[in-house]
Amino acid sequence: MRLYVAGPMTGFPQLNFPAFHAETARLRAMGYEIVNPAEINVDPSAGWLECMRADIKQLVDCDGIALLEGWAKSRGASIEQYLARALGLRVYDARNIIGLAGDMPVLSTDVIAPAEAEAA
Repeated sequence: MRLYVAGPMTGFPQLNFPAFHAETARLRAMGYEIVNPAEINVDPSAGWLECMRADIKQLVDCDGIALLEGWAKSRGASIEQYLARALGLRVYDARNIIGLAGDMPVLSTDVIAPAEAEAA
């Protein structure tokens, strides 16, 4: 299973890359193929839009998204989460992934409309 890791970056020391790398290492050790935005966008001076364009291109080819703590307060991670749900990808709280694909609880596979996302 190919998972995209999403979480807050803007405003965090080192763009929160240590948290992204730690979760990526943990999930890869369990056999997951991981797409890590901190590996896609290694230039800390890159613009937000440039990074989002590169990240979203990778997200759409994943089977699901693993959300890091604090994702809901992040504009970029919120967009990624919404897009994943809208595409029908599996949505996971990263810290709840403790086993192989199919053995984990799925937060949602429901496709949500933009109005529902804003109300959530």
